[in-house]
Amino acid sequence: MPFNAIFSWYIGKRMKRIEKFRNQPHVCQREVFSFLTSKLSNTLFSRKLNLPQIENYEQFKSLVPLQDYGSLMEFIERSRRGEENLLWPGLTSWFAKSSGTTADRIKILPITPESLHENHYAGGKDLLAQYYHNLPNRKLYNAKHLIIGGSGKLDTSENGVFTGDLSAIIINNLPWWTELRRAPKKEIALLENWEEKLEKMARASLNENICIIAGVPSWTSVLIRRVLEISGKKNIHEVWPNLELYIHGGMNFEPYFAKFEQFMGRKIQYVESYNSSEGYFGLQDDYTLNDMLLLTDSQVFYEFIPMDKFNGTASETVLKLDEIQENIDYALVISTSAGLWRYIIGDTVRFSSINPYRFRVTGRTAHFVNAFGEKMIVEHTEKAVASVCQQMNLTLRDYTVAPNFKTETSTGNHEWIVELEEEVFDKQKFGILLDEHLKKVNNDYETKRFEDINIGFPKIHFAEKGTFEQWLKMKGRLGGQHKVPRVQNNRKIVDKVLPLIEILSV
Repeated sequence: MPFNAIFSWYIGKRMKRIEKFRNQPHVCQREVFSFLTSKLSNTLFSRKLNLPQIENYEQFKSLVPLQDYGSLMEFIERSRRGEENLLWPGLTSWFAKSSGTTADRIKILPITPESLHENHYAGGKDLLAQYYHNLPNRKLYNAKHLIIGGSGKLDTSENGVFTGDLSAIIINNLPWWTELRRAPKKEIALLENWEEKLEKMARASLNENICIIAGVPSWTSVLIRRVLEISGKKNIHEVWPNLELYIHGGMNFEPYFAKFEQFMGRKIQYVESYNSSEGYFGLQDDYTLNDMLLLTDSQVFYEFIPMDKFNGTASETVLKLDEIQENIDYALVISTSAGLWRYIIGDTVRFSSINPYRFRVTGRTAHFVNAFGEKMIVEHTEKAVASVCQQMNLTLRDYTVAPNFKTETSTGNHEWIVELEEEVFDKQKFGILLDEHLKKVNNDYETKRFEDINIGFPKIHFAEKGTFEQWLKMKGRLGGQHKVPRVQNNRKIVDKVLPLIEILSV
C-alpha cells in the first residue's frame, strides 16, 4: 500500500540519527549538554543558584547541586500556576503524573514542547525505525497500533495548564497521520475509569486489524485475557492474525514471558523500551540481546552515581557517561529539556556494554531489602520468582516482599505476598524453590541464610486473584502505567495488603 511505503521511507530516514548516537555517544552528549546549558541561564532556577553561563561539565557539576522531587517541587508548582521561565524558558503547559513507585504521593513532572517532540515522540519513532531496519518489509502502517495507556483525564487550570498521565498528553498531541493508526479511539483511550476503559477497549479492539500492542506487561495481560474471554478464541492470533510486535517496558518482562507466549499462539517480536514521565531513555536495538541502547541524542544529559556510594542528593561521587564501567549498578541522574536539572530519577541501571552503551534497569534506589545485610534488590527477586514460576508451570500476576521481624525461630525473615494466575497446590515446594533461587542470585542472602542464623526461611502468603488490583484501586492508581512496589525495606505496603487477603478470602 502507498501509505506503508511512505511510512517505511519516512521512518527509515531516522537510522542515520540512530547510528550517530549508537556510534558517537560522547559527541552526542557534548552537543546535548551544550544545548541544555544554553537554556539554563534563562531560568529562575539558575538565578536562584547565582549561576554564571555554564561553560563546561566540571563547572556544571560543581555549581548545580543534585536534585530530587522535593527540591524541585516549588518550581514545578509555581509553573503549574502559570509562571514562566522557572525550570525551562517559556511557559510549561503540560505536566505528567508519574506512575512510579518510589513514594506514596504521585509526582507531577513538567513536559515541555521540546521534551515531548524531541524526546518522547523521538524515542517512539526511533524504536519503529530500528524495528523496520532489523526486520525489513514490515507493513505496520497498514494496521492499527493498540496503546494501553493510563488514565486519560487531563485536569485543566484557569491558566490553560494541563495535568494528567503522560499517555493522555501524548495522545492529545499526536499528529493526524499517527492518530489514524492508533487504537482504541480517543474517546475510549481518554476514559478516566480504568475498569470501564478496559472493558470498552477490549470490545472495541476485537474487530480491529491490530499489528502492534504497547503497554506494561501486567495490565496488557489483563486486557488480552479479557479479549480472549469476550471473543471465545483460544489465542490472540485467532483474534488479531497480523499482530507481530509487542512493545513493553516499566517492569521486568521475564516473569510474564511464558504466559504471553501462551496468549499469542505463535511467535511475535518482543521489544523493550525505557519511557517514563521523566523521559525516554532507551530502546532494544539488537533483538538477540536482553538489554537496551542508551539514547544519547534525545535532549537528555546523563550522569551516574555508583550505588555503593549513593547517598541521595548528598552523594559525592557522580560520573558522566565516559567514566562508567560495565556490570556496576548506578543511580541514574538526568538533566533534560523538560527542566529537570541533575535530577535523581530513582531508577538504577547496569551497563552490559560500553561500546555501544547498552544497559538494563536493575531496580529502584528506594526498592531493596537490607534489614539483615542481604542487600536484596528488585533484580534478585524478579529472577527468583520467574525461575520458580517456570519450574512449577505457574503464571505470576504480582508480588511484594518486605522484612519481617515478628518471628520466634530466627532473627527475622522475608515476608512475601504472591498473586498467581493458578492455585498453588504445593506451597511448601514453592517456598523451597524460591529460597533456593534467591541464594543462587544473591550471595549475601545465601550467607545470611546459613543455618537460619541471620535470616529465616521466607514466609509466603498466596493472595487471591485481584488482591493487588484492589489495593491499587483503593489508592486511586488502577491501570495504565501504575505498578506495585515489589521490594521494600519497610512494611508499609505489606501491612496494607495483608488485610485485603483476609477480606477477599471470606
